[in-house]
Amino acid sequence: MLTDLSIKNLAVIEQLQVNFGPGFNVLSGETGAGKSIIIDAMGLLLGQRVRNELVRTGQETASVEAVFSLQQQPGVRQLLQEMDFDDDDELVIRRSLSRQGKNRVYVNGAMATLAQLQQLTAPMLAIFGQHDQQQLQRVENHLRLLDGFGQCQQLLGDYQHHYRQWRTLQKQLETLQQSERDRADRIDLLSFQHQEITAAALQSGEDEELAAERLRLQHAERLYAGCQQGYERLYADQGAVCEQLGAVNQVLEGLVEVEPQLLGPVEAMRDALFGLEDAAGQLRQLADDVVFDEQRQAEVEERLALITTLQRKYHAEIDGILAYADDIEQELEQLRNSAATMEQLEAQIGEVHSQMMTMGQKLTSLRQQAAESLKLAMEEELAGLAMANACFEARLTTCEAGLLGLEKAEFYFSANPGQEPRPLSSTASGGELSRIMLALRKVAPRSDSLTTMIFDEVDAGIGGVAASAVGERLCAVAEGHQVLCITHLPQVAAYADVQYRVEKLVENNQTSTQLVCLDDEERVQELARMLGGAQLSSQTVSHARELLQRSRRPSLF
Repeated sequence: MLTDLSIKNLAVIEQLQVNFGPGFNVLSGETGAGKSIIIDAMGLLLGQRVRNELVRTGQETASVEAVFSLQQQPGVRQLLQEMDFDDDDELVIRRSLSRQGKNRVYVNGAMATLAQLQQLTAPMLAIFGQHDQQQLQRVENHLRLLDGFGQCQQLLGDYQHHYRQWRTLQKQLETLQQSERDRADRIDLLSFQHQEITAAALQSGEDEELAAERLRLQHAERLYAGCQQGYERLYADQGAVCEQLGAVNQVLEGLVEVEPQLLGPVEAMRDALFGLEDAAGQLRQLADDVVFDEQRQAEVEERLALITTLQRKYHAEIDGILAYADDIEQELEQLRNSAATMEQLEAQIGEVHSQMMTMGQKLTSLRQQAAESLKLAMEEELAGLAMANACFEARLTTCEAGLLGLEKAEFYFSANPGQEPRPLSSTASGGELSRIMLALRKVAPRSDSLTTMIFDEVDAGIGGVAASAVGERLCAVAEGHQVLCITHLPQVAAYADVQYRVEKLVENNQTSTQLVCLDDEERVQELARMLGGAQLSSQTVSHARELLQRSRRPSLF
């Protein structure tokens, strides 16, 4: 749900900040007051293309910022996580515009791409106006709307599970069939590779151990000399360090009784003597272990050369080579048993395909029932929207099994009797499309995840009873969604939970727009203006007050 909207320096809007609540929100005002600019701002949130002339005269930049509550949008929160944006209970979107074309998108404070913006807002927000009917003009959306009306999603999910399983098995069979054509050559290659790796008898970490051993063999003389010299100077030579240190320690031990403070140095020297004697012993052992073996050095070099060759051919790490050998072994087994495997796969494919077709036929039957029910429901709704003779159909066309089922769907429409229904996307006018979408939202309120719907002059070209019917239906849609509606008709505005007046001000030869939330009395005055124009009479005000009272929903007031 859209909770906050802030617009700065966009066309005639200098600074606008508004908080929206749930339910039915209406925006009204004089023609040219700036209502269309608010719709343009909403379009920017949906990722629509920027027009540089939208930046307010005298300014270099403009911005639109919105806050959405994500309490009912787990899918959007999942998208935020996948895109590495902060995932919280709110989504903050900011879009900045520049006359120089340096436009930016920010999601929860981090820069984002236009594609990411469109992905995030499309499931939550939609604009339905005379020029914003992409949902109806795109035929691929018709089947989804039909499924939403007919509550086909569960059966569609079961069908899609079997369809994906069927396609996976088919791809496995195609891979095996391709492998079968090249099977002999592939078996020869893999057998040679497996034999080569197996014969090498590689051990994990072996290359590192061999490299360390080669280093010791290459420097054996230096290693022996260093260890032997260290042993002798510390311990074995006449006057070695340990001998001299022992003598000093002996002398000082005899003086501890004379000077007790010598106890600390004596103990320190004794500990040092023990440590040096131990180090000397280790050096002697290391010197004894030094190997002068040219043959072993040659063996190590040869082994390392073999490992390097295998690493160059197969993988940079021994563990990777061993894992590749396991993969080879599995593939060889599959290739050698490919005939039996293909038979098993073909049997599985047949079984899964049969299950999929059964699910698909059930789905088709449910969709046919939904199409009949949708026709009746839509024609009844359209009759109440001043389209009494309209014909609406959801036609199903059989197609090859696909992810969405065994058929395609397209809406057909005729506004006048005697006319053959034609594809909705190319037949209905903008105003008709708006009312058709409103009717669809009324009869199928849960067809998608939208929480905020913006209707831009959906009541264009109608009045009287039909206008009240539009208000009632917008009111019904708002029971489960947040609805924002721009209207010129008081019969529609009277049904709103909250009404805002869009006002245009001129100060110092500069035009600006502001949005005012109206209280009850202000609503009466605004409805009276919408009923009677600029000249208000007591009768017009009385009519407006009666209209507002009559249109209010008892459940909300």
